Amino acid sequence: MSGTPLERITAVLGEPYFAADGVHLYHMDCLQGMRRLDANLIDLTVTSPPYNIGKAYEVVRPLPEYLDWCESWLKEIYRLTAPDGALWLNLGYLEIPNRARAIPIPYLLWDRSPFYLMQEVVWNYGAGVHTRKMFSPRNEKFLWYVKSSEAYTFHLDEVRDPNVKYPNQKKNGKLKCNPLGKNPSDVWEFPKVTSGQKRSSKERTAHPAQFPLAVIDRIMKACSDPGSLVLDPFMGSGTTAISALQHGRQVIGFEVSLEYCRLAALRIQAYLAEQAMSKRQIRLFA
Repeated sequence: MSGTPLERITAVLGEPYFAADGVHLYHMDCLQGMRRLDANLIDLTVTSPPYNIGKAYEVVRPLPEYLDWCESWLKEIYRLTAPDGALWLNLGYLEIPNRARAIPIPYLLWDRSPFYLMQEVVWNYGAGVHTRKMFSPRNEKFLWYVKSSEAYTFHLDEVRDPNVKYPNQKKNGKLKCNPLGKNPSDVWEFPKVTSGQKRSSKERTAHPAQFPLAVIDRIMKACSDPGSLVLDPFMGSGTTAISALQHGRQVIGFEVSLEYCRLAALRIQAYLAEQAMSKRQIRLFA
């Protein structure tokens, strides 16, 4: 089948709920959509599925059923992923009565994924729930999965941290630190997207579980190339799409909630309009 990846997807799935240059968003269950697509199509998947904890946007399932459901979409993402592609999966915590108050969901899924697990990255967000009888939770996990442990996309220089304590320190006449900065490590410190009249983040939308754009930007730049096709099967507020477009990637998303489809579409439209305005201003004063 000829055409761009997004054109080929449209030929299979039909017209999306929302489409713009470089982005297609489908109001569709992701399993139904992914099962119809060709294998090896996606370069990078970045997503955060429902945690099965009773949020407004999810259906709470018995734990075995929830884990089986997770295994189903993990296998579909694997089938769709290109040989050098990756999945970045954000998962939080859930309760197991009489066993665990807040167990990290990755601990329950470690043997359910056909991917090769490269690394667990801890996202420390600095503020959150306050507790008196345990340490206050301040992190979530990202699991970095690759299809091939030997051949995968990774651009460390794109995401180096310039905040180096001794950037000019030398050994045997050579700089000890890369001039672009240091490796950010596997603990990332980015603030949450906060709500409230006085402390609401600038990028805040109505979605109750919104990624900070800075987290997804680091993943996008490190683990994909310009022009890559990015997937988010649980699109939510559209942060993955915004990051992909900002960095010259194409993106396809699925979202089962019509409310969040509308939210993501409006957010993407606003971003594209802002970009178009910036380009007009540049041409005006060039």
